[in-house]
Amino acid sequence: MTDDLQRLLDARHHDPFNVLGYHQNDDVAVVRVILPHTKSLYLTDINQALTRVGNSDIFEWHGAFNALPKYYKLQRIDDKGVKHEFYDPYVFPPLITDYDLHLFNEGRHLHAYNFLGAHLTEIEGISGVQFATWAPNAARVSVIGDFNQWDGRSHPMRSRGNSGVWELFIPGLEPDTLYKFELRNRDSGEVKEKSDPYAQACELRPRTGSITTKSNYGWQDDKWLSLRQEHSWLHQPMSVYEVHLGSWKLKQDGGFLNYRDLAHQLVEYVKELGFTHIELLPITEHPLDASWGYQTIGYFSPTARFGSPDDFRYFVDHCHQNNIGVFLDWVPAHFPKDEHGLAYFDGSALYEHDDPRRGEHPDWGTLIYNYGRNEVRNFLISSAVYWLKEFHLDGLRVDAVASMLYLDYSREKQDWLPNIHGGNENLEAIHFLRELNMVTHSEHPGTLIMAEESTAWPQVTRPVDIGGLGFSMKWNMGWMHDSLEYISKEPVHRTYHHDQLTFGLLYLFTENFILPFSHDEVVHGKSSMLNKMPGDEWQRFANLRLLYTYMFTYPGKKLLFMGCEFAQGNEWDFNAGLDWYVLDYPLHQGIKKLVSDLNELYRTDSALHYYDFDHDGFEWIDCHDSQQSVVSYLRKTSDRFVLVILNFTPVPRHDYRIGVPYPGVYREIFNSDSEYYAGSNAGNSGNLYSENIPWMNRQNSISLTLPPLGSIILELTES
Repeated sequence: MTDDLQRLLDARHHDPFNVLGYHQNDDVAVVRVILPHTKSLYLTDINQALTRVGNSDIFEWHGAFNALPKYYKLQRIDDKGVKHEFYDPYVFPPLITDYDLHLFNEGRHLHAYNFLGAHLTEIEGISGVQFATWAPNAARVSVIGDFNQWDGRSHPMRSRGNSGVWELFIPGLEPDTLYKFELRNRDSGEVKEKSDPYAQACELRPRTGSITTKSNYGWQDDKWLSLRQEHSWLHQPMSVYEVHLGSWKLKQDGGFLNYRDLAHQLVEYVKELGFTHIELLPITEHPLDASWGYQTIGYFSPTARFGSPDDFRYFVDHCHQNNIGVFLDWVPAHFPKDEHGLAYFDGSALYEHDDPRRGEHPDWGTLIYNYGRNEVRNFLISSAVYWLKEFHLDGLRVDAVASMLYLDYSREKQDWLPNIHGGNENLEAIHFLRELNMVTHSEHPGTLIMAEESTAWPQVTRPVDIGGLGFSMKWNMGWMHDSLEYISKEPVHRTYHHDQLTFGLLYLFTENFILPFSHDEVVHGKSSMLNKMPGDEWQRFANLRLLYTYMFTYPGKKLLFMGCEFAQGNEWDFNAGLDWYVLDYPLHQGIKKLVSDLNELYRTDSALHYYDFDHDGFEWIDCHDSQQSVVSYLRKTSDRFVLVILNFTPVPRHDYRIGVPYPGVYREIFNSDSEYYAGSNAGNSGNLYSENIPWMNRQNSISLTLPPLGSIILELTES
């Protein structure tokens, strides 16, 4: 037994193509095959048997060099007596080009998912699956699956040298084949089974296999994509319904709805409510339901919990055909330590940093990507491009950006390492985020990349070429915290915290902001939106109606988490469906009706959305009435304005005078205290005539009634 053959038997050979397959020596040819669990093996084309080498699982044939075709067939009789016919994988040439490998190693291959992972391929009429993975510190990598009894000796892969990539074409394999990679570490010799990082379909948890797949979906959203590329999103209304697909609504037996059922039911519901977009909590494949998808392993695979990749394509397509956009929460900040995932993928710290001061998140028990490594950045950017291109998504919301930007994020002084300049900025992550935004905006114009960034990092949504990070929008966490803290106080105390309503205007137009009342605000003991509100039942609902009116009239795009639109009383439970039964009660019906009407008003009135990111769209009427806890302001365009007045106390205020920009006749077009929303119906019916009484530094004013814990919106009907 030669050393080469022994290394094959021990599954230690780094260059199996040097030994296996067809080899010619002078006028004699040799075919060599390793096939465990095999009784006998034949060359089908010439009906000759291969001879077993000793008692091993290696078989050889020696014969004339021109006796076999270029791609010859083998017939195997396995240890159960079953016959299998197949082409020898070890006579096929490398399929990945040197140029692709070069771009990947440089971190500049935008579509690395096209050659890494598993791809149904045809070579000269022979169909099969091309496998490839990046594992530079592996001594040997094999493809394992049902087709070879998960035995790593059967299909060792070809090393592509210094690129760190391994590849193998296995003829005869079809869609829906289960597989993994088996890797032997170069230094320790340890062998691990890993899911494919670039897998485009995965098994349903708790199983961890990857699945070969090929899309047969025929898209019908060309009109949507064309309009998306052309429209000026900065000046368009955007109201986002944030959804966790696993708990929005369940089947009667408690099981999940699939992507196709969700498409129809969600679209119908979202259209009724008037939202323009759906944002999905991560549906990238993840092992643990309790992570809500934020501990991702399958960066190219829609979770199997709700169906196949083509089922998810149907979901997006159906949304687009009904003029609903789709965003996806995407998590490049960290990944879990699950044994089958990215952690120590080839036995070394490959995707992560080796030093835990750089490589681990103490809060979440997860690992941090090594953004300084070209291939890691390439992996993440390819993932972002994949979701935008292959699933027609309208954008990504990038989770936990603050944790990426700061090396000392949530760490004690001794638990982090400074950058090369001695600072706490993660220079590699900054470079990655800028590259991400430049690539996605260039490759897919009209798509939006949004940052969940909770600090005062400057220019998050400003272009890269002027020093910004290049995001389209940023969640306004400061506004969200101030608003919720203010509204949770008893009204008698609000006079002392009036600045929480006004402070946000000092920084509001430094970024392109989204106003988020997200899933994070209704879990972990924070209470539901309804139960954050003080007072008795009537006051809690009135406060919530007031808060939502404040959000929909305040500059910025809007986001509301599922269940908040009808004032679910319980905190969100990812294990259960929403409490739909509460819609049997008038107060909850009123909140839902209010959200629907606010969406309609926001979408159709340009004054409320055209200048969401610009000083020109907002003007205070009065921000100083802390004594009565009232604020009033204008939302406007160059030729249109509305007046918004909000009363944050349970006291109806009659003959409340405000200054108006123009004399004329005003009309109340919205009242959060309306009986339609189960309110007390205090307000202003009919016309309101301005008077030539200077007030609030304006020449004209009107006297009106402010409903208790209520808000009104006025428009000028005659001047």
